[in-house]
Amino acid sequence: MRHTPHFLMTDPAEVGRLIRGNPWATYVSSTGTGLVASHYPTLLDETAEELTILSHFGRPDEQLHELGQHEMLVIVQGPHDYVSSSWYPEDQIIPTWNHVTAHLYGVPEILTPEENYAVLSQLTDHFEGGFEHGRSLDADEAGSRRAAKGTVGLRMRVTRFDARAKLSQNKAPEVADRIIGELDARNPALAEEMRRAHGRG
Repeated sequence: MRHTPHFLMTDPAEVGRLIRGNPWATYVSSTGTGLVASHYPTLLDETAEELTILSHFGRPDEQLHELGQHEMLVIVQGPHDYVSSSWYPEDQIIPTWNHVTAHLYGVPEILTPEENYAVLSQLTDHFEGGFEHGRSLDADEAGSRRAAKGTVGLRMRVTRFDARAKLSQNKAPEVADRIIGELDARNPALAEEMRRAHGRG
């Protein structure tokens, strides 16, 4: 990521909040045959003392990524959007792109089949919980366990991260307020991140 020290996110708790709110992550590996990228739902391991994520790969992605053999990059993309210079004073004409993004690094630990099934159950319960008639893998455990054999679970302790919350912190308060107002209808999630960054929450 571009070196922009004044937009740095250094608090692991804030990175955890980003992961919770944006669970569709990009997994990138540099393998013996080149770069490989995949996309999977991801949960924060709330039981871990350090920043740790849980997910699963569909087979044979774990082989393509050489999972567990080297460091992996996981990209978590939060709210983002174009910021028009038309929202600035007339003498400011350079537009930008506001975003909240984290790059997570670590070597994934491959889970046992039983641990993998537990993570799949946790993922399903987490996302189904928002539906009125949400379902659980327990409804057909035998069938769910058969399907789980086509996946490989992983746990990754984040050994380092590089995160940015670029939210017009370099703009005057009245300009930031104008941007927040414009984003309220266009991108409410990004507007809310800006409110947090500018103490408007």
